Amino acid sequence: MAERSFDDFDAYAKDYRNIHTENIRMSGADSFYFAEMKVKLLQEFENNVALKILDIGCGDGATEVYMNKYFPLWQISAIDISEKSIEEAQNKDVFNCDFKLYDGKDIPFPDESFDIIFMAGVLHHINLSLHNNLIREVNRVIKKAGRFYLFEHNPLNPVTKHLVNTCVFDKDAKLLQSGNTRRLLAENDFKIKHKRFIIFFPRKGVLSKLIFLEKYLQWLPLGGQYFIIAKKD
Repeated sequence: MAERSFDDFDAYAKDYRNIHTENIRMSGADSFYFAEMKVKLLQEFENNVALKILDIGCGDGATEVYMNKYFPLWQISAIDISEKSIEEAQNKDVFNCDFKLYDGKDIPFPDESFDIIFMAGVLHHINLSLHNNLIREVNRVIKKAGRFYLFEHNPLNPVTKHLVNTCVFDKDAKLLQSGNTRRLLAENDFKIKHKRFIIFFPRKGVLSKLIFLEKYLQWLPLGGQYFIIAKKD
């Protein structure tokens, strides 16, 4: 059997959001909620000024809808290895955004093209042996002092592990602990500027009343996901 390189999302592209929403039903929110949540989180660190953005692993383009909503001055490029997902993304009404298919190895842009690179839930769908090449490519296309926003699932969270283990398009996923991700970035000349754990409580039900506590728990490595801001060293 050939070694896994990238997980294939073509078969799920048309119904990705419905499948994902059903899988995460116990979270109390749908797939779009979490796409929007990540973009809203960027508002703590970025302003709506004219910047060039690259989203790596954009999928069906839902993130770009929210980037347009909260950062309408951004000029966005978005790439993915799934041809069917890119087709779905191109059908969305998203301005200031160019969706492009790529090979998963060579990011199809010149050196130092982008002010910000965004990558959410991508590394765990890529074979470990390819991680260094991807992060080197990120370093190549980001400008000096550019910001790299990276989100990943946290394998130390039991609910996250359950959701990944029961999701049809996560069947081959290999989750990375935050320390491994930080080392990967440092080894490829990125300097970690910020790290936090997010999503500790469900978004509906009795426990949702505790969401306000999440801002005090960012240090605790038990959140459902973690997020890192790195800068080109």
